[in-house]
Amino acid sequence: MSASLGDRIKGWLQYPLPHHAISRLTYRLTRVRNPALKDWAIRDFIRRFGVDMSEAAQPDPAAYPTFNAFFTRSLRSDARPIATGSKDVACPVDGAVSQIGAIEGGRVFQAKGQGFTAAELLGDDAAAARFEGGRFATLYLSPRDYHRIHMPLEGSLTRMIHVPGRLFSVNPPTTPAVPRLFARNERVACLFDTPAGPMALVMVGALNVASIETVWAGEVTPPQRPRVQGWDYAGEVQLAKGAEVGRFNMGSTVILLFAKDRIRWEESYAAGSPVKMGRRLATII
Repeated sequence: MSASLGDRIKGWLQYPLPHHAISRLTYRLTRVRNPALKDWAIRDFIRRFGVDMSEAAQPDPAAYPTFNAFFTRSLRSDARPIATGSKDVACPVDGAVSQIGAIEGGRVFQAKGQGFTAAELLGDDAAAARFEGGRFATLYLSPRDYHRIHMPLEGSLTRMIHVPGRLFSVNPPTTPAVPRLFARNERVACLFDTPAGPMALVMVGALNVASIETVWAGEVTPPQRPRVQGWDYAGEVQLAKGAEVGRFNMGSTVILLFAKDRIRWEESYAAGSPVKMGRRLATII
């Protein structure tokens, strides 16, 4: 889908914004512990976005010590069954498909006439080469969604890469309006060896995404770092299918990359399709 004039204008208006300053302010505000303020903010958010608290492990909004604790809430243990087939690739998040398809000529499709290279996305040419001719899926998490990210397959972490950048909004109107959006925003790329071969799980920041956390390294952003940084793990971190990988402290986007001829996306998924964490997203070939 190409951007409308209105969406292009909204996209242009984001360029001069102090993205990181706004997000740092969001970081502080979402950790305020004043009961009256945080309770009002949580209840207003639930009403405004239609959040289903019956799925939450703690359904009482007043029980959360901060807005961020509510936003990154856990779910009941039975709320998201994980696809159990040995060939099933489970969806890592709740949300909607932004784009899904093949990596062609090293490029990941973003919107009509737009894309970016896997090397730009990962900040690592050697890592990107493993996904040439492979498959990608871009999954958008709206404000109402569950904001923890889980493993699509069992895997062994080989490398984590932090790529600094801007923090444009990643909502559906902005995606076609800002070229190379996901390769421009700050992001954390996690590289795994899995039964489907190499897999990249990329957590993309956005405006008001005050930080990204992983279960093995804690908070990765902020602080903002001026250059790409990588950490090698050599299999020190082993995660089961469905295990938590990390979380967005405020919402954003996850991009999955798989190598050539390793997986096949479920035919029912296309741009705009809703997804739920744990459901089968693809099948190992």
